[in-house]
Amino acid sequence: MKPLAEARELLFKRFSTYEVEGSEQLSVPEAVGRILAEPISARRSFPGVHSAAMDGVAVQASDTFGAHETSPKILAAGRDFFPVNTGHVLPPGTNAVIMIEKIQFLEDGNIRIEAPAFPWQYVRKIGEDIVATELLFPRNHRITPPCVGALLSGGVFSVSVRKKPRLAIIPTGSELVDWRHTDIGEVKPGQVFESNSYVLGAMAESYGACFQRYETRTDDIGLIASAASEAAAGEADLLLILGGSSAGSQDYAKHVIGQLGDILLHGVTMMPGKPLILGVIDEKPVFGIPGYPVSAILAFEQFVGPLICHMLGQPEPERRQLQVELTRKVASKLGVEEFLRVKLGQVGERVVATPLPRGAGTITSLTEADGIIRIPNHIEGLSDGKPVTAELLKPLSRVRKTIVTVGSHDNTLDVLADELRARHGDLTLSSSHVGSMGGLMAVKKGGCHMAGIHLLDTAEGTYNVSYLKKYLPKIPVRLIHLVLREQGLMVPRGNPKGITGISDLSREDIRFVNRQAGSGTRILLDYQLNRLGIDPATVCGYDNEEFTHMSVAAGVLGGASDVGLGIMAAAAALGLDFIPVVTEQYDLVIPEACFELTSIRLLLETIVSSRFKQRVQALGGYSTDRTGEEIAV
Repeated sequence: MKPLAEARELLFKRFSTYEVEGSEQLSVPEAVGRILAEPISARRSFPGVHSAAMDGVAVQASDTFGAHETSPKILAAGRDFFPVNTGHVLPPGTNAVIMIEKIQFLEDGNIRIEAPAFPWQYVRKIGEDIVATELLFPRNHRITPPCVGALLSGGVFSVSVRKKPRLAIIPTGSELVDWRHTDIGEVKPGQVFESNSYVLGAMAESYGACFQRYETRTDDIGLIASAASEAAAGEADLLLILGGSSAGSQDYAKHVIGQLGDILLHGVTMMPGKPLILGVIDEKPVFGIPGYPVSAILAFEQFVGPLICHMLGQPEPERRQLQVELTRKVASKLGVEEFLRVKLGQVGERVVATPLPRGAGTITSLTEADGIIRIPNHIEGLSDGKPVTAELLKPLSRVRKTIVTVGSHDNTLDVLADELRARHGDLTLSSSHVGSMGGLMAVKKGGCHMAGIHLLDTAEGTYNVSYLKKYLPKIPVRLIHLVLREQGLMVPRGNPKGITGISDLSREDIRFVNRQAGSGTRILLDYQLNRLGIDPATVCGYDNEEFTHMSVAAGVLGGASDVGLGIMAAAAALGLDFIPVVTEQYDLVIPEACFELTSIRLLLETIVSSRFKQRVQALGGYSTDRTGEEIAV
């Protein structure tokens, strides 16, 4: 185990002179994105002749000297001036152009001018842009689309470029199946579609490399070693063995690299990405890449991508950094540098950051992330409300046009996010699922534009209003009704345990999956259990918490639990049976300070649109009769 900085130093010290051998000749248009293998000089000047830079007439500047409004000069056609358009070659004996707007044409074909021209006025001189033999681009320059114009204009039609570094990518794991040849219905429990090789291959191409993907090797040390040996002996410049880099009984990457070459390090104090292996086979760098998707991507970004840049003589790409404020405290392990994925949005004058799930296998924590906060290995976490630095994964303009929603999960928010993008392409809805009470606390701290809540007042039988009065008494807010929805028990199709209602949750043969404390669903469950006189401690799985209705449904579908409380739409989405318990009210809490924002106005217009309502009703278990109605607080 080595710290990240030390591990990177070891990598670049060991491969400080490692480059791709050879070059190839490409036509200039084909070379966009490629790296020059040698300096390029112009073969001709551009412009190659003196040419007009304006529409007008070409003249010898000295013939115009003395012209004034009080003493204009008359120039004779064909002798003192010659009509030209932009780009025309200057006629012999001329060295200036007078704009057509400054000319008075006379009936006899001559012209009158009232101001003199100075030498080389409105003229593009020979070599003004490019002079023959001058250096256009140095070695290791990356060709961009504008470069094509400069090269062709300078008479250069082909260039020598560095060959692309070649990666051999070897996915390993007996649990992996090929998405190209396997139907979803054929996937057995424990099997997953192999995707890392395609992700890392695409990343390699974005860095300027190319890759060969080997077919997946099962957890057989001989098969993996054979593929690695073949790759090292072939044309590959770098080897990536995907999976098997940890210390389990079926993790063979370390053994293969040690058998065929040398191991430089095993383990980096970064999270995700800790099990990374760096080694050498036949003097070629080989990486044992962790199998979890987020670990694989971050390990590639920190080691493989930078080495590709080094091989091509290029600097590492740098992400823009921004000061942000976390919406909640984040604990972290001492001795490990953590890459925390966050959602970002501008609320007032602050950019707020909401942490995403931190698991190394949660690929959506990267696809949904707007930024990454790096937590140093010498601290135990970060406080909320204090500025920290985030690396942007998306443009700042996107962050500024993000509606930050924190609170209870509901499937209609996904529909709303899609409808907003369809109607207003630059507007994004970012939802963080922390429960209804978490949403209210985010409003209280000024950490969001709105919160989704469905909090039952068990004393009055009403929803939401009493909680606003209790927890946000000094914060002006607007309460907008979104939907009525059916909450109930989600059970496997056919209801094999014969569950009829909440009372069955105390049965010894029932495994329950709960929602997190503070969520409206949890409050509803506790109310129902109390009403029936059931001690939560007697419910098997009461402490087994999930943060979304879809996660609860997935737990039931996968057989980890027999039943979960959630919305009908989640049950319908995964083909579960549904036992209704209550119809509840789901509303949006919008701070008064945000209510007049253009983004919020567009959101409110969207939720009352017929298309949004139709899509919500198609989910099942929803009523949109009052959608968009403002509720008095």
